[in-house]
Amino acid sequence: MIRGTLTMTDVELARKNGEEHLKSKISAIRKTFSYDETAYHLPISYALTGIAVHEQKSVAEVYAKTGNNPLVAFECLVAETTAGAGSEPEPYTGFISDTVIRKLGYSLVDGSILGLALVIGRPESAGSAAAICRELQEKYMLTFLAGDVVPTLSAAGVKLGLDYRLIPLGSTPSYGIHFVDIIARVAMMFGGVTPGDTHRLLTYAAERAKAIVIVFPGLTDEEIAFADGMRVLGFSILTIGGYEGGSWIPATAGTIVSRGMEEKGIRVNVTAIPIPMGCSPAFEGKSIRKEEMYVEFGGGRSPGFELLRLRQPGEITDGKVTVIGPEIEEMKEGSANPLGIIIEVSGKNMKKDYEPVLERRIHNFVNYGEGSWHVAQRDLIWVRISKEAVAKGVRIEHIGKLLASKFRMDFPQLLDAVAVTIITDSAKVLAAKQEAEAVYAERDDRIKGMRDNDVSTYYSCTLCQTFAPNHVCVITPERPALCGAISWLDGKIAYEISPSGANQPIEKGAAINAQNGEFDGVNRFVKKASHGEIDRCSLYSVMEYPMTCCGCFEAIALMLPEVNGIMVVNREYKGITPSGMSFSTLAGTIGGGAQTPGFAGISKNYILSDRFLQGEGGIERLVWIPAQLKEELKIRLEKRLAEIGHADLFEKIADETTATTIEDLTVFLEKVKHPALGMKPLV
Repeated sequence: MIRGTLTMTDVELARKNGEEHLKSKISAIRKTFSYDETAYHLPISYALTGIAVHEQKSVAEVYAKTGNNPLVAFECLVAETTAGAGSEPEPYTGFISDTVIRKLGYSLVDGSILGLALVIGRPESAGSAAAICRELQEKYMLTFLAGDVVPTLSAAGVKLGLDYRLIPLGSTPSYGIHFVDIIARVAMMFGGVTPGDTHRLLTYAAERAKAIVIVFPGLTDEEIAFADGMRVLGFSILTIGGYEGGSWIPATAGTIVSRGMEEKGIRVNVTAIPIPMGCSPAFEGKSIRKEEMYVEFGGGRSPGFELLRLRQPGEITDGKVTVIGPEIEEMKEGSANPLGIIIEVSGKNMKKDYEPVLERRIHNFVNYGEGSWHVAQRDLIWVRISKEAVAKGVRIEHIGKLLASKFRMDFPQLLDAVAVTIITDSAKVLAAKQEAEAVYAERDDRIKGMRDNDVSTYYSCTLCQTFAPNHVCVITPERPALCGAISWLDGKIAYEISPSGANQPIEKGAAINAQNGEFDGVNRFVKKASHGEIDRCSLYSVMEYPMTCCGCFEAIALMLPEVNGIMVVNREYKGITPSGMSFSTLAGTIGGGAQTPGFAGISKNYILSDRFLQGEGGIERLVWIPAQLKEELKIRLEKRLAEIGHADLFEKIADETTATTIEDLTVFLEKVKHPALGMKPLV
């Protein structure tokens, strides 16, 4: 049917035709195929049936078992195409690895991503497509793109990539299948969905994924069958025109995002900040390369620091931004300049102890700017502002306005006034930096040496129950959250700021096994918070009742009984470990809120703790870690080992350069006389 100048496609008729075409294509599959860096085979097929699909026989079995499901058909066809032709060139991502999805884990639960969107088809207007995608960014949606929408946006100057939360999956809408396989893996990684449990997968996707699909015109009948097939997962399918019939939701370009979010119950109030660049968590992961920057600050090339201080009510003027020193137009392009960022806050509920926690948000907020970039904290900061942002009129003053606005928006119950001073004058930066360093030292003295035995209250984190309903993280002074993002002090302050939030106090109670870190109060809390799934939890043991894992852990510690030791592998490591498994394979066995004896999700910094796997003998059990992680921890780990009288142990810990198999590891450990070999047997 033609309505105006737009040919209208009947969704129901096209879907039926498309499903018939897919049957013949499925029967013609001949190649074998698989994706690298995943523990989930073809994730949709695996989640629905529990069958690992890699060739024609398993394709036919799964396709029949799922009632000729078009999602399964597209997954198999795209996998075969990729196996034959290889991955598409940049900017297309194709299949996204488990590691990347796990890195997104914390963002999926901390409020910086509220939902997921897939945009496919051929936009008639580049401007409207760009506006829709910008709105998705501003409204905290993680957005995936497939088909003609990608070059349309690129031609319109829209920046694409994971860093911008606008992710181009492939050159045709069929690559949108990777959006669905991500949902399937999130369900298995974080949600405890067992492969083959179709009902639980569909329930999880409908209730927790909060996914919408925006369809532009131009889809083939097969692609319409694919898009319509996503409705079974509870995804809302929306279109601004070109389709009629079926259950797709019509909307205008100006309302389609809000309508989709309304359908999924996603609510967000976005207040525009009056500065000449976009501001959203969507921009937080971006980088500004040297050739893209107009000016930079700190980073070892010039002095820099940041500091947040509590002031008494009336001492500061809310929203006031002061720049002391040269503005951007007075700086030479490509130059490194001094920078001091001082945030002064007041509020009747604000406390001095909250200063360092809020101060760390400077990092996030500066990165929310589309043209600003921030690394590190305290007096190690490194800040860049892009040429593009400066061309649009961004100045130092606008960074101050961004910070003042975001602190007031994000902490309305805590802060009544926020004032920002930014110093770019060299002498004044150096003088203020000395004062800041004195404050840092004072703070460090307050918490230095805090031990688990010094407190009777630990803190929980159940943020990840958004995706892993039964997972409970227990945070102590000596064991950070397994994602590495939350310390005991963070948990304490988060509870005081939001008493009904995800961080709750846990009365430790009496020790059941002090060596393993098992306490009756912790057990009571964990049983209740895990909805009765977990009865006992040991904080310092990998062998007996280890803590549950949600899936966004920084690293995995696991027992290697063959060498009587413990191995740690971080998610950045892509190789095969001496256990015979990659990180992805290991992670696939322990996530989703599971408690798996012999395995534990941990943060990297926990390796440096006195409590690191104390139940198994501690750091002396550590026999293998990847070289990159070993180098990352080197200075602090060497110091820690020297303090406990094992200065020579660092060189005795193997990595992939010295041992890649359990046999190699055995030879290496015997050669260096690693202490784990002489310890009490693990099993």
